[in-house]
Amino acid sequence: MFKPHWPAQLAVAGYKEQLQNYHAWAAEQFITADIEALVVDRAKFFDSLITHLWQEFDLPTKDISVLAVGGYGRGVLHPGSDIDLLFLYDGQLIDTTIQKITAMTTLLWDIKIDLGHSVRTPTECFKLAGKDITVATSLIEHRYLAGDPALADQLHYDLQNHFPWSSRDFYHAKVAEQNERHQQYHGTSYNLEPNLKSSPGGLRDVQTIGWIAKQHFKTQTDESLVEYGYMSADERLELHEHTLLLWRIRYALHLEVGKREDRLLFDYQPGVAARLGYGTNGKPAVEAMMKDYFNAVLGVSELNRMLLQFFEQAILGGYDFSEEFMIDQDFSIVNGLINARHDQVFTDDRHIMKFFLAIAQHDSITGIHSHTIRLLRESRERLQHPLSDNPECRAMFMQLLRHPRGCGKAFELLHRSRIIAHYLPQWQHIVGQMQFDLFHAYTVDEHTFRLVRNLHRYSEPEFAEDFPLCTELVAKMEKPELLYLAGIFHDIAKGRGGDHSELGELDARNFGLQHQLSDKDTDLVAWLVRQHLLMSVTAQKRDIHDPEVIQHFAGEVKTLKRLDYLYCLTVADIRATNSSLWNNWKASLLEELYRATAQHLKQDEENAAASMRKNISNHKTHAMGLLLSAGFDHKEVNELWGRFTADYFLRHRAEQIAWHSQHILQLTDDYALPLVLVGNESQQGTTELFIYHQEQTHLFAAVAAVLDSQRLNIHDAQILATRDGFVMDTFVVLQHDGKPLTDVNRIEELKQVLYDVLHKRQSLPGNQRRLPRRLRHFNVPTHIEFLPQRNKRRTTIELTALDQPGLVAKVARVLQDMQLNLLAAKITTIGEQAEDLFILSNDQQNALNDEQKQELTARITAALKS
Repeated sequence: MFKPHWPAQLAVAGYKEQLQNYHAWAAEQFITADIEALVVDRAKFFDSLITHLWQEFDLPTKDISVLAVGGYGRGVLHPGSDIDLLFLYDGQLIDTTIQKITAMTTLLWDIKIDLGHSVRTPTECFKLAGKDITVATSLIEHRYLAGDPALADQLHYDLQNHFPWSSRDFYHAKVAEQNERHQQYHGTSYNLEPNLKSSPGGLRDVQTIGWIAKQHFKTQTDESLVEYGYMSADERLELHEHTLLLWRIRYALHLEVGKREDRLLFDYQPGVAARLGYGTNGKPAVEAMMKDYFNAVLGVSELNRMLLQFFEQAILGGYDFSEEFMIDQDFSIVNGLINARHDQVFTDDRHIMKFFLAIAQHDSITGIHSHTIRLLRESRERLQHPLSDNPECRAMFMQLLRHPRGCGKAFELLHRSRIIAHYLPQWQHIVGQMQFDLFHAYTVDEHTFRLVRNLHRYSEPEFAEDFPLCTELVAKMEKPELLYLAGIFHDIAKGRGGDHSELGELDARNFGLQHQLSDKDTDLVAWLVRQHLLMSVTAQKRDIHDPEVIQHFAGEVKTLKRLDYLYCLTVADIRATNSSLWNNWKASLLEELYRATAQHLKQDEENAAASMRKNISNHKTHAMGLLLSAGFDHKEVNELWGRFTADYFLRHRAEQIAWHSQHILQLTDDYALPLVLVGNESQQGTTELFIYHQEQTHLFAAVAAVLDSQRLNIHDAQILATRDGFVMDTFVVLQHDGKPLTDVNRIEELKQVLYDVLHKRQSLPGNQRRLPRRLRHFNVPTHIEFLPQRNKRRTTIELTALDQPGLVAKVARVLQDMQLNLLAAKITTIGEQAEDLFILSNDQQNALNDEQKQELTARITAALKS
């Protein structure tokens, strides 16, 4: 324990020196010391400081005392924790005492203590506590430090016997506070940048148990909860171990950041992992640390749910068993909670699966009774073999997947109770398995659960508007359980090393064999697992307007049945990965790919060519109708369209063709060029930028630089030339938050800047943005791959690099300097990684030769390093 040597005189420098000495000592002790001893010792260090200052400032010992409250009142402190003091007095404070309190708190501030304090009478404390649950909670954890002990004892007695909140109201307030806090984190413990205090399963959830227990049961320690029968000794030990782990991570985080910080951000995770002894090898160390963290908060969440339910019965009164609905001799429903009717029910493994099947069969069930949670926890510890070893359990699991509600509440509780890992042993590997990147927002097991929940929503009427095509397709599926199995296995092999799609396919085949699925059904599930990324990659990173791309994709899929299943799986997967990942643009890409592929699969190649001609004709006919109704002449429209290539009509919808044509026809002379149009696509949820101008090599580079300076992201680019030397460039752009540009002033500014830059009235804007904080801890090597291309006049490159400000603009400048033509681009950002596709030709309108490919690779790599 650190022994402070406080200065003989009230010198700020002397106190600062002691604080610095203590901080250095504590940081060194952290490497080997017990975390509980460290946080307790820190509180004692500040106790010593406060009592010393009380004496040094000659504060009275009668009718006034100073108490530690809040976290400091619990007697534990972390390096960044604040110090909350209550100066409690009775009667009237004289001026000299007020001046001494002011001098004392000023000195604490001067030596950089994060101090919060109040000066109140007991009456004022009770009055404020009655109005504010935060004040009431803070007073529960008060601790005498100095001054008149009798005053502190009287406050303690009054709080124990006349607390300003009833047990019922206090319980409701703290549970509502916890629920509101959880909502801020989407109700999951599995956020990859968690708040150690406030995220579900965090330290606040531990403290909530303590606050309610102290208020209602008048306990000061969790040992009392064991004595009262609310907690078993093993549960208390488990909760304590989880708390110590969270304390250790929080202590390391405060040391790493050098101040109070409870958000375990990506920036800090490598340093915290190193301080905790997980190693300095970056990603593996972080993922190991976070796996331990997630397992801890999962345990805290489960104990929190169980104990609060026990408290509810004690405080609000037990459940009315007269309204108990009997399911069978083993289970019943009480107040919407499924309840085990006898303590031996789960000694038979089959009853565990029967339990979850019963949840699916009774839609009035909203959760699990606290006593039954405890029984399930005990059964988990007892299980020696996977439940899937039992043929009756296997039959019930398949029955669960086939039940219309099986993958709703039942699967959620199967996941939350961690029984799923005792049915599928592979699941245990993905519990708490994070991926240290900016793409995946959840651990692998939480992501998989959310994917399965999305799949289940396809069959729920209230979600039909969110998933219209998926709802339609699932309604026609004879065996939707195969879709659920594909979802369960699609990422189950992550974290094992090797290709998770290949390993997952093998797991799916073994499952099919074990569960006696037909070869045909097993093949479908295994193929979906192996190819679960195929549709997402094709839609987002390939030119889906190119018939060759559709033909290749259709060749991989082969049947409409596979296509239906793959589309539904892909939508659910993307939407379960990251809440900010899904938007109308991605939805439109996937649906367009689905419909184009479905059409291709229904016809042979000859019909495919005829269908393409028909699509062009339909687009022209519809667009002509729109233009004629707007007052344009049939002849002048046809003359304009005679300058356009067939590719233009294939890649644009009739509304776009009419919009472009209308404005081109209204141009008075070439001096009005460039024509810059900005419009919002309501169906796609994007902003479309259209530029019509005389052909010039710098155009894409100029547009990319302007869009970057305007904080707009390019998601798609189509660069098409007319037959007479003009270009018609279409860009799909979104703001950084994934939303279209709707502000009228910003749209007008964008149009004007583009016009001025392309008209050479204004120089190109430079890239002034720095690499964002969250990207600085990731290393993505720049890699350029030249993809196979049937068209000998084109070269397709796929660029993988660290996403960075101005990336597309930098690539565009390289293309300009090499006098290469950009024909199309697909810009995809996957977390911290950019995965962009560029279709190019050289200045002779041919594919790049080997020398040009080498030069392009070298130049792009250099540009992205600078």
